Amino acid sequence: MADSKIEQYLIDLMITYQQVENNLWLLDDEERSLQGVAVMQAEPLVIIRAEIMDAPKSHLLELYKKLLELNASDIIHGAYALDHGKIVLIDTLQYETMDYEDFRASLDSFSMALADHYPVLSKFREKQGA
Repeated sequence: MADSKIEQYLIDLMITYQQVENNLWLLDDEERSLQGVAVMQAEPLVIIRAEIMDAPKSHLLELYKKLLELNASDIIHGAYALDHGKIVLIDTLQYETMDYEDFRASLDSFSMALADHYPVLSKFREKQGA
């Protein structure tokens, strides 16, 4: 039996995960492109987060423009953000009112973004040494 509705939803969705701390799960589901996605319950929120890459030293304006365009056109739940020099994908949900469909929709959005945006964003990763 799951200790929280988050864990129960992960089980119901048949997502491969590991509980690394109380209220912190690390997803490792290659089939769904959900590798390295962290799900944290921090009352009153559920935070879903994936580190994408270090922010490059060059071509920042081009990268930030692309991230804003992706936020506007391709991200259904969540957004790309900058956090301490890292590009992250992040979404927040209200724990109390979050249901299975909300949680699934957020993870589906992450899955799509992580799979579809990798070719676009990896070009900036290659430019880091430039």
